[in-house]
Amino acid sequence: MEITHDNTTRTTLVIGATGKTGSRVATRLRESGVPVKPASRSSETYFDWTDPESWVDALDGVDATYITYFPDLALPGAAETVRAFVDVALDRGVRRHVLLAGRGEAGAERAERLLMESAAEWTILRCGFFAQNFSEIFADPIRAGIMAMPEAAGPDPFLDIDDVADVAVVALTDDSHIGRLHELTGPRIVTMEEVADILGDAIGRPVRYVPMPHAAYTAELLAAGLPAEVADHLTDVITEALDGRNAHVTDGVERVLGRPARDFADYVRHAASAGAWDMPVTVTA
Repeated sequence: MEITHDNTTRTTLVIGATGKTGSRVATRLRESGVPVKPASRSSETYFDWTDPESWVDALDGVDATYITYFPDLALPGAAETVRAFVDVALDRGVRRHVLLAGRGEAGAERAERLLMESAAEWTILRCGFFAQNFSEIFADPIRAGIMAMPEAAGPDPFLDIDDVADVAVVALTDDSHIGRLHELTGPRIVTMEEVADILGDAIGRPVRYVPMPHAAYTAELLAAGLPAEVADHLTDVITEALDGRNAHVTDGVERVLGRPARDFADYVRHAASAGAWDMPVTVTA
């Protein structure tokens, strides 16, 4: 990706540098020659949203931040925590902040407003439902031929995380994006039935779409090992994000990058060729 930017000398704190978008953003910044300070609960630079003392240490020596909130920006109190972090950063002279936010989520929109009301030089990336969820969260049942979702889930213009990372890097390195909110989606609406068909075609095995009641879906997440509070919240987030409120396409990716957003079917074919849904190999003695 070719980047036109005003500042490549900023050291950027990437919060959640081991996560879905953070890892990709950190890699792209490094490849572009931008100094990066990766931070997370498992990084050399420790960062924990529940430990404000870790914020101060992480902000030492940086000029900008890429903000992702774990486990989800829609959680109660998350918006206020992010604003508190930004205030700490501003007190330390760190004014440039790019926030990853969710699309159609009341909690995320509150975080956006609180950031906008601060003295920060902000950019907001309001992102739709990630295509990579199907290979990084839902992979195991899909391998077994089941694409289960909460029964209220409907069609969506699924968004490729690689597009998010590309947009984030532009926002972090080009000051013309200060004060702008970019709403990012994939290029077309895809139904759940189409998702299952696209997955099956790419994998070479049938994949069946199974809508599930809220409680049953939460139970499936619990069985997969998620903590109770995270499982219930994830069901709520998926149901909210896919209830139809986001079933429209934006041109945010193309406006920033000058190219169309990546199609869901292209993502699936690439992920399948990389082995995302390969069946485990059984070794016998």
